[in-house]
Amino acid sequence: MAPQRENVNLLFKLYCLAVMTLVAATYTIALRYTRTSDKELYFSTTAVCITEVIKLLLSVGILAKETGNLGRFKASLRENVLGSPKELMKLCVPSLVYAVQNNMAFLALSNLDAAVYQVTYQLKIPCTALCTVLMLNRTLSRLQWISVFMLCGGVVLVQWRPAQATGVVVEQNPLLGFGAIAVAVLCSGFAGVYFEKVLKSSDTSLWVRNIQMYLSGIVVTLVGVYWSDGAEIKEKGFFYGYTYYVWLVIFLASVGGLYTSVVVKYTDNIMKGFSAAAAIVLSTIASVMLFGLQITLSFALGTLLVCVSIYLYGLPRQDTTSIQQGEPTSKERVSGV
Repeated sequence: MAPQRENVNLLFKLYCLAVMTLVAATYTIALRYTRTSDKELYFSTTAVCITEVIKLLLSVGILAKETGNLGRFKASLRENVLGSPKELMKLCVPSLVYAVQNNMAFLALSNLDAAVYQVTYQLKIPCTALCTVLMLNRTLSRLQWISVFMLCGGVVLVQWRPAQATGVVVEQNPLLGFGAIAVAVLCSGFAGVYFEKVLKSSDTSLWVRNIQMYLSGIVVTLVGVYWSDGAEIKEKGFFYGYTYYVWLVIFLASVGGLYTSVVVKYTDNIMKGFSAAAAIVLSTIASVMLFGLQITLSFALGTLLVCVSIYLYGLPRQDTTSIQQGEPTSKERVSGV
């Protein structure tokens, strides 16, 4: 029975990987279309805010269906949301950390060459694996560690774009850029694994946790909207530049966000990273057909590395989707078997 259960678990993870990859790739393609075809560009900050609102509404709807009747639904909201400020504060942490990550990533991109930024930012993949080991008391085998770093290298090659001389001199502070990218990488790993730990450390419904996080997310994104684009939004309106394609992008981002939480709940953050890498490959291939993007040797090699790393990570091994209760030594957790 154990091998059969392991096979079912592996098939479920592959299914999650495939669906999340497809949603993420479709979102990426639609996003690129809206940013290149629409004459009146919308405010991306407002789109992020609306995405959080839609994810909240979808989570409320799914929770209502899960509870079965209106009475239990109200009781669940009253107990876990309105009556649990401590739990709400607990889910404010990833929202705030993600906000810091996005700002640090922007600061790093402003102070580093694009190629350097692409390479260093992919350190978030092994950083997530390290946070998983340290925060969730899990172990990764040597083969899994190899696949994680192979994935990191593959993503770098897939996204690699040779620097082009523009004749424009831009003042940059590399020290500030590397400091910002280090903070962004740490925030990325910590926030994802923290949310996974919160999801798996109690029996609270996934959709209740989503509601708690999206409530704080709406507040954080609203602050970002008026901090970044407040003056222009007052002049042009909150929904300036919105088209049917923009709403499609928002919907896909909302569905992708909900599905990401499902993947984190029932698999792990490392699997989420593999799914994101596969989505990059898939969306780039689609861009070749839709936008005339040219395939390069670095892209081909990167795609090969990504595919091999996904295969290696998916080979049968011990379960890494639940939080271990034992306390292995630091050497055992980092080096694995």
